[in-house]
Amino acid sequence: MEENTQEKKIQYSELSFEELKALAEQGDANAQFDLASRYYNGEGVEKKLEKAVEWYTKAAEQGNPYAQNNLALCYEYGEGVRKSYKKAVEWYTKAAEQGDPYAQSNLALCYEFGEGVRKSYKKAVEWFTKAAEQGLPTAQYELAEIYWEGNLIERNFAKAVEWYTKAAEQGFSMAQYNLACCYDAGEGVEENHAKAVEWYKKAAEQKELLAFNNLGHCYEHGEGVDKDLAEAVKWYTKGAIFGDENAQFSLALCYHFGKGVETNPTEAVSWYTKAAEQGFTMAQNNLAMCYKEGFGVEKDLVKALEWAIKAADKGDMEARNTVLEIQQGMSEKAARPW
Repeated sequence: MEENTQEKKIQYSELSFEELKALAEQGDANAQFDLASRYYNGEGVEKKLEKAVEWYTKAAEQGNPYAQNNLALCYEYGEGVRKSYKKAVEWYTKAAEQGDPYAQSNLALCYEFGEGVRKSYKKAVEWFTKAAEQGLPTAQYELAEIYWEGNLIERNFAKAVEWYTKAAEQGFSMAQYNLACCYDAGEGVEENHAKAVEWYKKAAEQKELLAFNNLGHCYEHGEGVDKDLAEAVKWYTKGAIFGDENAQFSLALCYHFGKGVETNPTEAVSWYTKAAEQGFTMAQNNLAMCYKEGFGVEKDLVKALEWAIKAADKGDMEARNTVLEIQQGMSEKAARPW
């Protein structure tokens, strides 16, 4: 859910706490809103959520939509007041009907998940659309997801791309990544790998986790950009360090087979292990093979079997074959008389 901290607050930002409180006590709704926000954030005064709710309520009752939205947030999360989804919806609705996009988006989520109101996908889409049309990037992204998934409304990839684009152009990283994927696969828009690379880069620059591996893939295979294995390794490394198992596996392959970097069995095993520990089945199987062959690590059939079984249990067919190979090797070793 989102808090609105727009222009009404800024108008009073240079006032001292006492000056602001005096205006609030005289009934100035904007001052009441700003005073509540200072109590909420502990700006120039001790943080007191109960006092924040008190002043948000006064401003909200005067029709201040920003206060209405923030008061609703307090009710939704039980901050300074007893949690009440019903009261949250009541105040979101008042603010949303006045055109506040944050409240419209928050109200849409309530309808989507049936919190404080009867679940209504139609109402959810209606309110997300109103917020999105006012340029709220999070609402644009949510609306794009709705069109993409087709769970709440008829699936429409073209509409999804339209809304991903609007959010992406405002710098929303998840929308940038998803838009790149659309261009990459040609879904909802004509396939364009160069455009995909452009948006993957924008998302990666904002540390959108999955973008690193996909961007590395583009450089590794020369899709939408000149093939450059060293550049691929650079992006795989960034994603791997941030913890993306896909990038960790890709980087392990580079070290394993010497793609864009010198072959380094120890580094390969290190990155296979990180990805395997996150449950990445291909990494688990490759790690099993490393232990089986003694590649980058001391040969250990027991550990090899352990990792192969982990992958096989998740349905990896190649890993099932690896399990059989390792078990056969263990049986042959046990059968030797010397």
